[in-house]
Amino acid sequence: MDRERKTIAATMEPAEATHRSRLAETYVRYAPDGIRLAYLLTGDRSLAEDLVHEAFLRFVGRLHFLRDPEAFEGYLRRTIVNLSKNHFRRRAVERSYLAREAGRVPDVRNDPDVPTYESMRTALLSLPVRQRAAIVFRYYEDLPEAQIAEILGCRPATVRSLVSRGLETLRRNPEVMA
Repeated sequence: MDRERKTIAATMEPAEATHRSRLAETYVRYAPDGIRLAYLLTGDRSLAEDLVHEAFLRFVGRLHFLRDPEAFEGYLRRTIVNLSKNHFRRRAVERSYLAREAGRVPDVRNDPDVPTYESMRTALLSLPVRQRAAIVFRYYEDLPEAQIAEILGCRPATVRSLVSRGLETLRRNPEVMA
């Protein structure tokens, strides 16, 4: 493993290797404090780690412009605070949208397609898994037979057969054809 790192470092440009080692040193030095701050702001460990990684990603292109390495700590704090505010702002917008949409639930009792949809769903669920998958990929996802065959791990002729047998089963179902 160390030999691989040395080989990689030797093949890199000297400036790039210096840039990477400087970034690694900066990450090791400041990431734990950044994660702690982000955790205190969000209360979620994985979100905190994501925010710190995002802050470092924003910094990567600017590493060589950093004159005072001690200034990075302030930059990191400010970036984490801004990222956490943006996260919660986005969540608030999503929640308000979902609340508005929940108020717009259509009256399914008067919708003529609901019984058809439910009977089709029930009929599809009664099919064997491979037939159902082939029909869903073919008619709902609109995938070509070759791609369906690749997904299902079979030949295109098998896909045609699965679709044909599945459609025949659906045709014999009186609820679907009603």
